[in-house]
Amino acid sequence: MTSIYLAGGSTVCSRRRSTAPMAGWGQTLPLFLQGVEVVNCARDGASTKSFMEHGHLGWILENIRPEDLLVVSFGLSDTDERPGPHAEPFGAFQTNLRRYVNEARDRGAHPVLVTSHERRVFDRFGNMRRPLVMHPAAMREVAVELTVPLIDLNEWSTGWWRQLGPEGTKSLFVHLAPGEHPNYPRGAADDSRLRSHGALECSRFIASRLLVQGMLPAQFFRNLETGFDADQVVEFLDDAVFDQMTKTRVAGGMK
Repeated sequence: MTSIYLAGGSTVCSRRRSTAPMAGWGQTLPLFLQGVEVVNCARDGASTKSFMEHGHLGWILENIRPEDLLVVSFGLSDTDERPGPHAEPFGAFQTNLRRYVNEARDRGAHPVLVTSHERRVFDRFGNMRRPLVMHPAAMREVAVELTVPLIDLNEWSTGWWRQLGPEGTKSLFVHLAPGEHPNYPRGAADDSRLRSHGALECSRFIASRLLVQGMLPAQFFRNLETGFDADQVVEFLDDAVFDQMTKTRVAGGMK
């Protein structure tokens, strides 16, 4: 069976039940695929640099096989100014992306680059800002340089966020009033991480682009035109299962 390995950070990773309704698009991607295994190795807060340093890329490279896909989506944490995760867009970020691409190709696998969805940032006049603009631009440049398929989630999401505006986008991100959800009794106002519905529609877009770009045969896709109640169909990992996966999906086994 063909496998799709996901390397990424906060926007991609699967979420544990105790953090619902927060979700990553890698968590909802299997709703649009069949006959392939989605192996979501993305980690909250990971950058291109920390994902390698913590052994997650190494684990993927130990397990990926010829004809599998390596879908790479970073940018959110690479903008962090702290020394640990930070990577300059046209410096270390591009260097790191080249390594992901080349390591996958060395094993006969097919890399795909996905720009990070944009943050929810509006000014006081309701105009949308684009704080991630340089890292998606840098990823697009690497895709052209190395002839890698690119899915521009950043550009697509920007159009959607603008259409919904400052208030409408709150329903996509983890914006919750106090008492609205038991996991967030004090409420939440997160402009980077999505709720189930936002993640689901991002993964629908990504799956549709995988089909259009011929990365998988048509028989591996499903539900691309299906309407979903995200609260009913999105599954969350038990906390214990989540913790076990985090510990074991590193190079060399459990650490």
